[in-house]
Amino acid sequence: MSTEPSRLARLSMSLPAELFRQLDVMVEERGLPSRSQLIAELIRHALAEHEALTRPEDMLAGTITIVYAGGGGRVRQQLAETQTAYLKEVISSQHVFLEQDQSLEVLLVQGPAVRLKQLCDALRAIRGVKQLQLVSTTALLPPLHEQDVVPASEAAA
Repeated sequence: MSTEPSRLARLSMSLPAELFRQLDVMVEERGLPSRSQLIAELIRHALAEHEALTRPEDMLAGTITIVYAGGGGRVRQQLAETQTAYLKEVISSQHVFLEQDQSLEVLLVQGPAVRLKQLCDALRAIRGVKQLQLVSTTALLPPLHEQDVVPASEAAA
């Protein structure tokens, strides 16, 4: 995103004093140069969420973060089976063990918003899943594999 003055639009807003104070604290704690940068980030996140809800066929990329109880491998097996059912959408996954017999799994996903929602719903339905959050963006991964179109005459040879 360009930050040239001609590419920016000014926004004026009023906030309750306590919310304004909390915003300034957040800007300071994140070490951001301005409120504008934080507000732009929050708006981008809200727009991606809105797009996922209102445009189910639009392509999104993002992560699904899951915290679940150990369950003796049963939960991990069900998570793996569910991810296999959504093989086109799940790009990769990372798993770590946490304290108190819990695990954290992060999935890198991309696909139509409706499919990502279905995946989240299927994962949430697994007994033992304690937390699940999809964080999406409208920026997409480049195609992982380009399929070469082979002319029928060459394919038959």
